[in-house]
Amino acid sequence: MNSASTRPTAGPDRRTVIAAAGAAGLTVALAACGSGDGGSDAAGTGSAGDALARTSDIPEGGGKVFKDKGVVVTQPSAGTYKAFSSKCTHQGCSVGSVADGVIVCPCHNSHFSVTDGSVKRGPATAPLPEEKITVSGDEIKLA
Repeated sequence: MNSASTRPTAGPDRRTVIAAAGAAGLTVALAACGSGDGGSDAAGTGSAGDALARTSDIPEGGGKVFKDKGVVVTQPSAGTYKAFSSKCTHQGCSVGSVADGVIVCPCHNSHFSVTDGSVKRGPATAPLPEEKITVSGDEIKLA
């Protein structure tokens, strides 16, 4: 009998396998955090001239989110209509609701002003970008 080891050659050591599994798990977790809203990555994806809503659909001091168009339309004061990207500037989730003068992102609870899209409460630090709309009669359209 010889003194050479009869131990079979092993593949990667256990530390390498555990590190690779941890890195893969971290990658999946980070990818899910940034895109878990199911919303579109592109803001303002509607065609120009498409009627979004009637003016009566947008409550004063509130608004309505149009996820399929990538916009949120607000009415900060009677007869004044504004539109902003519905993509939160924090991590790209779609904003979920508009009430009491703020646009709310459900992912991390950022609040934005219905008047100018500015941040009212973080974690977002940048305002929602303004989108162009036109109001003709009782119709609100993307410009």
